[in-house]
Amino acid sequence: MKLKERFRRYLKILGPGLITGASDDDPSGIATYSQAGATFGLQLLWMAIFTFPLMASLQGMCARIGIVTTHGLTNTLKKFYRPGILYLMLIFSIPAIILNIGSDIAGMGAVSNLLVPKVPASVFSVLFTILLMVCIVHFPYQKIAGILKWLCLSMLLYLVVPFLVHVDWKNVLLNALIPHVKLNKDFVEMIVAILGTTISPYLFFWQATMEAENVNHNVSSVMVDKRILSDMSADVNTGMFASNLVMLFIILTTGIVLHDNGIHQIDTVEQAAGALAPLAGKLSYFCFALGVIGTGFLAIPVLAGSLSYMLAESFGWQQGLDKKFHEAKGFYLAIIISLTVGLLINFSGMSVMKALLYTAILYGITSPVMIAVVLHICNNKKIMKNYTNSRLSNILGTITFLLMTISAIALIYFQFK
Repeated sequence: MKLKERFRRYLKILGPGLITGASDDDPSGIATYSQAGATFGLQLLWMAIFTFPLMASLQGMCARIGIVTTHGLTNTLKKFYRPGILYLMLIFSIPAIILNIGSDIAGMGAVSNLLVPKVPASVFSVLFTILLMVCIVHFPYQKIAGILKWLCLSMLLYLVVPFLVHVDWKNVLLNALIPHVKLNKDFVEMIVAILGTTISPYLFFWQATMEAENVNHNVSSVMVDKRILSDMSADVNTGMFASNLVMLFIILTTGIVLHDNGIHQIDTVEQAAGALAPLAGKLSYFCFALGVIGTGFLAIPVLAGSLSYMLAESFGWQQGLDKKFHEAKGFYLAIIISLTVGLLINFSGMSVMKALLYTAILYGITSPVMIAVVLHICNNKKIMKNYTNSRLSNILGTITFLLMTISAIALIYFQFK
């Protein structure tokens, strides 16, 4: 096969994995990585490389669950496990997802206010929420994502900035390859936040559901084979690599531009936008806002969709982002309610940056439960048949579980120390 043909086929297989990776760099993720770079410089740069195989492995497991069972993660739990496991999963996941939706809406409103200061951030948040509701209900998600993910390209500016300022690349390499850990509250809190925003439970549900829908829409692919699994792996690995690459360069950029210039605390999105100033000057706010708004429009339908799929599968509702409102009323009402509740969080008076960071921390604390569930499913031959986890997948999954569990326990310990 010629190189050009291979590249075309590669682009064709990109789908759920790429969208999942792009939505992972949502406003919550951008805020968390920016805060990490500003507060600790390059000390947490290694997290971007370290988390890639862990993230790719877990998302690959979830994708395989969707392909093999032709059902989402919630449906699999409902069918093969006791109801208590399902309800525990809902209790752990739904509050974090709604807070994530609220913080992303707030972040989009805040950066829009930077562009048009005369219009309050809350007004933008309301407008964005209404626009998202209309788009999600009236248009297929794939069509929306196909357009909006191009807005995420503005975040590639972070990949350019380090090359325009003085950088000690030897120091960058050392921090990227050698883990640096401090046993204090602030450092552990940031590790948990990065893990939480990178390995988020809602992405597990989204990945499995999207893969299942792809199989169900393609009758010729109902039988699982190596080609399907190989294409899935390429898609997932590409999405996770792109996500972690953006994380690495956001930490690198904010570490160089903000931390090295004495800005160690980011309290507003304006300070985070300042990281782009060396490249774009007065356009830095516009570039940053475009990236936050674009990733918000991409991520919020994923967040709300994940929550709605979870509820629909749990209670047997009609579901699907490709269905009309009258065909899946409960499914769409769950999305509308989650967006409304998320919007109301904006009026609680919580700082946007703190809300975004707290969301990541909450995911970091709740993720171990879902990781344990995913590992158990992927090693259950009754469910996965001949497609249970490989030894490598189990090793990476176990490392992720232990790492996130220990980090969460350490965070709780330092809170009461």
